[in-house]
Amino acid sequence: MHMNKDTVTGHIHSIQSLGTVDGPGVRFVAFLSGCPLRCSCCHNPDTWDGDAGEVYTAEQLVEKAARFKEYFGAVGGITLSGGEPLCQAEFVSEVFKLCHKKGINTCLDTSGAILNDAARALLEHCDRVLLDIKYTNDELYRRHVGMPLQNALAFLSYINEKGIPTTLRQVIIPSINDNKDNLDALSNIARTHSCVDKVELLPFRKICQVKYDTMKLPFPFGHLPEADLTTVREMEKQLIK
Repeated sequence: MHMNKDTVTGHIHSIQSLGTVDGPGVRFVAFLSGCPLRCSCCHNPDTWDGDAGEVYTAEQLVEKAARFKEYFGAVGGITLSGGEPLCQAEFVSEVFKLCHKKGINTCLDTSGAILNDAARALLEHCDRVLLDIKYTNDELYRRHVGMPLQNALAFLSYINEKGIPTTLRQVIIPSINDNKDNLDALSNIARTHSCVDKVELLPFRKICQVKYDTMKLPFPFGHLPEADLTTVREMEKQLIK
């Protein structure tokens, strides 16, 4: 297939045709390659390399997503996740624009690590943001993520100004952030940003250990226990809405 040299392409690590955990309703989820962060709890170390994965044009990806449109219903659509989709902001922007032309709802799953002109441009075509607030403590952010907490908060402040509906998400990691101070701080972040209409707590899991082993990398949180789902659900109820 002949491609115009100006055609925007993206590197896609993997695709989940019908997902139900990455945004509202049933969604077509594309996991993009590339991430500037090195989170100690990362489940997808195989997405770090931005040049890995299959190359798609924006049109090809949207065409693939559109095949599942009948399953999306009123609230479903496409979610671009990663890795960190903001690393391929121009591609994401093009995908989201094309989705809107086809009446497909758009959702960005991000760490909020990058807020530049390209990121701002893609947010003009974004119906919802799933924003990971990994910790509410700057020291933990710097040690276990590799960026300051302020980066994520600056991103949240911007999407709040733009009025983009936002779901805050946090992985609960035993002995690291499974405490009242963190929950109170997360509640406060949610309460002081009117764009946030949902907060999800996710239990820390170690099924990714096999990926680290295969890649001959140490899993930084491999020594920690997994989080108990019931406990995490109880913690979610404690969040002050």
